Formats: sequence, structure tokens, C-alpha cells
Amino acid sequence: MNNYKHILIGSIISLFVIIAAASLGSTSINPGDTFLIILHKVFGFGLSDNIEPQNISIVWLLRLPRVLLAFLVGGCLAMSGAVCQSILRNPLASPYILGVSSGASLGVGIIIISGIALPFLGGFSLPLTGFIFGLATVFFVSSFSSRIDKSMSNNTIILCGMVLSLFLNAVLTTLSAVFSDDIRRIVLWQMGSFAMRGWSYVGLLLPFFIVGAAGILLHTKEMDLLGFGDEQAKSAGVETAFLRKKLLALCAVLTGASVALSGVIGFVDLIAPHAARRIIGSRHNRLIPMSFIIGGSLMVVTDLIARTIISHSELPVGAITALIGAPFFAWVYFRKRGSHRDTEARRAQRKTK
Repeated sequence: MNNYKHILIGSIISLFVIIAAASLGSTSINPGDTFLIILHKVFGFGLSDNIEPQNISIVWLLRLPRVLLAFLVGGCLAMSGAVCQSILRNPLASPYILGVSSGASLGVGIIIISGIALPFLGGFSLPLTGFIFGLATVFFVSSFSSRIDKSMSNNTIILCGMVLSLFLNAVLTTLSAVFSDDIRRIVLWQMGSFAMRGWSYVGLLLPFFIVGAAGILLHTKEMDLLGFGDEQAKSAGVETAFLRKKLLALCAVLTGASVALSGVIGFVDLIAPHAARRIIGSRHNRLIPMSFIIGGSLMVVTDLIARTIISHSELPVGAITALIGAPFFAWVYFRKRGSHRDTEARRAQRKTK
């Protein structure tokens, strides 16, 4: 099957997932009615008389913005994960290892503890601060990596990101221990949730999504060349160090905004790119859109499970993704080690012959 047909089919499936998620909840609504409500609000189509006004409010004001935000956040994290795995040539790489989540968590923790609200921003002080801290963390990792290793090798970037991430987590833990009255709010934010997220949150994320996604899609050919190694990429005219910095900055835009608006939700950025590669291959002009579709759909399904699995209660989305992602992470790691051992064994056999 043509790879673009896979993307088309994936887009159609994701549309059904969005409509189904907007229909299900404590009050179930017919998916057909949900679709008609969306058409009515977006295009002004007429509604049948048997659709109750309260269902219109539930779909349009409560569920649909939450579902769309979950889809965008999942898609942004998945695209960032695909880019990190490609440019670092590591199947276990993700934007979180660069310290984005740790930086964003520290920024949000400071706002929660201090109670400061940025002028003219009100309720958006929390997500915007988280984004700024997450973005600053990635810029620091990129700058520090280039200073100690001008070629910005993959291992250098990963090690710098992990060290800084551990340091920022330690700072946040210390602050939480000192200001114990606010620890519950910090922990709840770190677990991740889309509860009470309206259209304003969707509008806030959209500019970051457009800038990040457009920037990444403009460099798909360079990422294909980078996959063959730095030497071949340089011979084709690619400035590998500058390209890595630029792509990491774009990943920070997507991940920082997503983490700031929803909290720390892991493993989607790891699972979705792997699934996309199995379906559509490693060409980035197709891998990036498919990762976005799979990551968004996975996040919507996860959020649906989190808010419906226990009646009159809601689980943190991050807990659900961890339950799914941790076994997947282990499978990828041990599968990689197994394939490496098989390769070494074949080499040893050839040498003995």
C-alpha cells in the first residue's frame, strides 16, 4: 500500500477516535449527534430537534476542547520523539531526556510556591512559565554540549541532558520538601491531566504547534541524510551541529508548550514514533505526519481511559501512559540488546570460518 494512503487512513481513524472520545463519558452521547454538533458549530449546519441543548454544551464546551488538546499534545510529543530518535540515532531517545520536563516542572513549581501571577496573563502564568523554563533548559543543554564537544555528538547531548535533568529534579524536590504545603499541587501537575482545559488552551498551543511542526517538516531531507551518519551528511552539505541545535530547539517548542499545558506525560514520545516506523518506514516526510497521527490518537484514547475507567473519578493521564509505556520501553531495550548479540555472534562465526 502507498505510504500516503497509510497517512490518509490514519487521519480518518483519528477523526473517528476524536468523535468517539467526545461522545463517551459520564453522559454518553450518540456519535452521530456529536458529529452533527461539530458540523453545526464549525460550518453552521442545522441540527435535528431530538438533540438536547445540554448535549450541545457538553460536546462543544467540555469534551471537544479537551479531546483536541489531548490530540495536539500527543501529536507534538510524538513528533518531538521521532526527531530526537532520528538525530541522536537512539531508539530510546526522547525530548524528556534533554531536560524539557524537568525544566518545565521547576518553573511551574516556582510559580505554585511563590503564588506569583504574571501581569496580563492570569491563569496562563503557569503554562507559559513552564514553557519558558523548558525551552531555556534545552538551549542550555545545546550550548553546553557544543562547548565541550564542537561536533555535538549524540552521547554528549544525551549525557548533558540527563545530568541537567537530574539536577533540576533535585532542586524541585528540595523546594517541595521546604514548602510542603504546596507539594500536592506540584505532584498533581506533574502527573499530567487535561481536566478543565477549554478552548483557550487549544488556542494557546496552536501557535507553538504550527511553528514547531512547520520547522521540522522543512528539514525532513536533512534528517534523512543525518540518519546515514555525520560524515555522509557533511559531504552532502549538511551542517550537522547547527542542524541538531535547530531541531532540538523546535522539539523544545513542541514539548515545552505541551508539558506546560498538560503536565508531564511520558512514553507517548517513545511509543508513537516506533509504531509509525513499522507502518510507514523511516522517511521523515512521512514518518513525522504519521507519528503525529498515532501520538495524538494514543493520547486521546489514554485520556478517555483515565476519565472513564473509574466512575465519578479521574486518574492522571501520566499514570496510564506509564503503565502502557514502561513495558514497551523494556521491550525496545531488550530487543535492541538481543539483535546486537545476534549480530556479534554472526561476526564471530564468520571469523572462525
